[in-house]
Amino acid sequence: MKKVKLGQTDLHIAPVNLGGNVFGWTLNEKQSFEILDAFADSGFNFIDTADTYSFWAEGNSGGESETIIGKWFKERGNRSDIVLATKVGFENGIRPADVSKATILKTVEESLKRLQTDYIDLYYTHKDDGKTPVDETLEAHHQLVKEGKVRVIGASNLSPENLIASLEYSKEKSASSYQVYQPLYNLVERKEFETDYAPIVAKYDLAVLPYYSLASGFLTGKYRSEADLGKSPRGGGAKSYLNPKGLAVLAALDNVAEKHNSTPATIALAWLLTRPNVAAPIASATSTDQLKTITAAAEITLDEQDVASLNEASSY
Repeated sequence: MKKVKLGQTDLHIAPVNLGGNVFGWTLNEKQSFEILDAFADSGFNFIDTADTYSFWAEGNSGGESETIIGKWFKERGNRSDIVLATKVGFENGIRPADVSKATILKTVEESLKRLQTDYIDLYYTHKDDGKTPVDETLEAHHQLVKEGKVRVIGASNLSPENLIASLEYSKEKSASSYQVYQPLYNLVERKEFETDYAPIVAKYDLAVLPYYSLASGFLTGKYRSEADLGKSPRGGGAKSYLNPKGLAVLAALDNVAEKHNSTPATIALAWLLTRPNVAAPIASATSTDQLKTITAAAEITLDEQDVASLNEASSY
């Protein structure tokens, strides 16, 4: 499998990013190891997590996903084979969102300890907290890059204005700059990214790593009626897509999937890989069968007719 360069960085990634939000939530440690092993054994190398995963699960406080990944690194001895992304600053049920310098410098040490590593390949500002100046956040990131604790920085859940201000600050100060943007982007959630963010990432040559690439599982095709929503703990997130547009997107995915002897989930991810600046969509898996549908996207080549039909069904 051909790996692609991550934006302007020297990191080379396989074109699918494994989401770690399910580790310590819907998957226990043993099950998580099975998914991680299968992912790595398939030749993929890019794993995404966050310091807050999965605080929302009963009995959790955040950091469970990083802890599981850290144990996996230690047992497998494969840290150098993996491109690891984690994040800082999102609310966690105990404190509000916070991307102040003090919080970033404290939290990165906690993440490094849980991950049992001395560096993070890609470190995200997970959310704009609405109060910290961009220069303070970026000063913290720049310090971590200089210290070798972080290789590349990225951002997620920023307003367009905050993202532009951050990129311009780094340019003006010749400081570490966001190289990656992680937006909500998929076949049923196109308008905000394509309208507000696509021009920015194109101008600044950012790599795009979409989250909710499968729209909370809706684009797998397993939720086609309200009766289906109980099939998964995450089914509630798909409810808002059960409308004429969402069902039209599923119909288009079904047609393209049949043509390629594939699945709707695989085609939905393959469509993202046709979009400008998208380097690797993020998707999580709770079984090896699900994992295969995700990794298969790297081998699918959609033709112009395929893309046109998916674009039409998902138009806004």
